[in-house]
Parts: sequence; structure tokens; C-alpha cells
Amino acid sequence: MLRVGAQLGYDELAAAYDAAFPTGYASTIERHAVALFAEELTTTELSGPVLDVGCGTGHIAFDISSRGLEVVGIDPSTAMLNLAKQRYPEMRWLSGDASLKNLPDDSAPLAGIIARFSLIHVDPAAIPGIFATWRSRLRVGAHVMVAFQCSDDPSRPVREFDHRVARAWRWHPNALASAMARAGLSERWRMVTQPDDSHRFAECHLLCQRAT
Repeated sequence: MLRVGAQLGYDELAAAYDAAFPTGYASTIERHAVALFAEELTTTELSGPVLDVGCGTGHIAFDISSRGLEVVGIDPSTAMLNLAKQRYPEMRWLSGDASLKNLPDDSAPLAGIIARFSLIHVDPAAIPGIFATWRSRLRVGAHVMVAFQCSDDPSRPVREFDHRVARAWRWHPNALASAMARAGLSERWRMVTQPDDSHRFAECHLLCQRAT
């Protein structure tokens, strides 16, 4: 089983990744999806930080924080975090992964979680436990947005694929939404974009909310 921890591929390719994605976004659609996520959080007016899981070089966390939200970035790659710290020293960065084991137990309940193309590197068997942990750390009414490459075959809802950096899996949107729902995170909306010259697979941004 692939452990949830450090991905050495991202340490080795941090500088190249940073150069390839100078704003953190690979498309206008991604930028709009994050803006909608931030707007949802602003509308709820919940107190507490927003956690960017797999924050990479920190661009997206900074973008969300510039909209008036408190954001904490967490990533297992030391090299990626070092770039984030150098560029945005005023923000809070943590070494850790989607399991949130490095998030202090006495941290304030979270107003939101965003995980863009980071859960794809987590063994599917670990996903239910991760979502259950997330729900336990979220305030009632908090929002969660995940972005991932899609499987388009409902009969094979989770498929491993040849990611360039680390082992990875694609999910059918219905399957990941169901996994979140079983953990108490109800779907609000989803945005699916189709493959193009820059994207091999369809991609989904899925927004859920902790209702109770």
C-alpha cells in the first residue's frame, strides 16, 4: 500500500514544477473554481482557518488568503514547502499530508479544506479514513473542495494511471462524491472539464459541505 507521506518525486521536481505553474493554475477554469470555493466560504462567515492540503509552492493558498480568509498550507514535500515559505513568508506552512496527523489536536476547527490534485496520490483504500478525519476537524457548515483527474467508466470508478511524478489514481466523480457523502460531507456542486491539448483526462472540481 502506498503510504500517505512524503512524495520524493515532488522534492526532486519542485523547481521545475514551480516554473511550469508560476501562478499555481493550469487553466482559467481552475482559477474560477477556486474563486467560487472562496466565495462559498466568505458567504458562510465561519470562523477558523482554511486548510490547503497538498499546497505545493503555495500560490493557491496565497490566492485564497488574498480574498480575506485565513489559510494554512500543508504538504509532504520539503522542497515544495521551502519555495512556499520563501515566496509567502507571512503565511503559515506545515509539513504533513492528507491524514492531518501533523495538524495539532488543539487547532481551531476548520472553516474549509481544499485539496487540488493531491488526493490522487493517496491509496484509494485510505480515502474513507481521510474523509472521516477531515469531517472531524471541520466546523458544521464548512466547505471542502477536491480536484482530481476523472475516470469516465462507472464500472471502473477508480483507476491507477501513469502520473509523471508519483503513483496516482483517477476517480469517477460519482464514486468520490459517494465516499465523501459516507463521511458526512454532502455534495453542493461539481464542475467537470473535458480533455484538451494540455489535459489528458477529464478533471473534476467537487464541492461538499459538512451539514451536521
